[in-house]
Amino acid sequence: MKSETGNPKYSDLIENALEDIRSGKFVLLYDSEKREGETDFVISAIKTQPEDVQKMRKDGGGLICVSIGPNEAEKLSLPYFADIVKNSDMGSEVKSIAEVEGDIAYDKKSSFSIWLNHRENRTGIPDNDRSLTIRKLGEMVKRVKEGKEAHIYDEFRTPGHTATLRAAKGLLNERRGQTELSIALAEMANITPAMVVCEMLDDYNGKALSKDDAIKYAKKEGFVFLEGKDVVEAYELFLEEKGEK
Repeated sequence: MKSETGNPKYSDLIENALEDIRSGKFVLLYDSEKREGETDFVISAIKTQPEDVQKMRKDGGGLICVSIGPNEAEKLSLPYFADIVKNSDMGSEVKSIAEVEGDIAYDKKSSFSIWLNHRENRTGIPDNDRSLTIRKLGEMVKRVKEGKEAHIYDEFRTPGHTATLRAAKGLLNERRGQTELSIALAEMANITPAMVVCEMLDDYNGKALSKDDAIKYAKKEGFVFLEGKDVVEAYELFLEEKGEK
């Protein structure tokens, strides 16, 4: 069933999540018990403000990263960090620490790319600095998605304080981590495929925040809570509508 815009008619849960994402609001995204079993804050990179970074570091506490769509990451020549180490001229002992298949219990490969600061930043870590880096990354991803020329070195330097994540080429067919799930949401929302993700941690037990506690937090804050399976199901409808499945 199609909505008035011609897109697949998603569940009310997904429709609400997509509307919030377009508006620059947070949604909470739980991957699955079979993966990390973690809930992440997710928000559009291009709309991220200092107060959003503050909320993620205080109420989330995990790593604040920017997921980038596979095509855009390729156009920007963003590598997988493990490949940088493996292909470097570092000594064999250093090169041997780069992840290999089987290192990660719940996945085959990490999505981490390089860490960046925008060149206008001073240190790169305060909320103002990180939000600037995040927004500028979003703007650059938007430019390359529109077919315009853009180069990372024009605006950014590394090492920095904002981690970038490169989504798998096959997206949810290849990997179903927060990186790919967040980019799938961006595609369905028809926004720039650059999304901020940050894990929610428990202040008391040293572990990831439980799913139940994340749901309670979402209700308290008025955020949509999604599970990875919700996104996968909706994204399959999205691909069918586009004739890509």
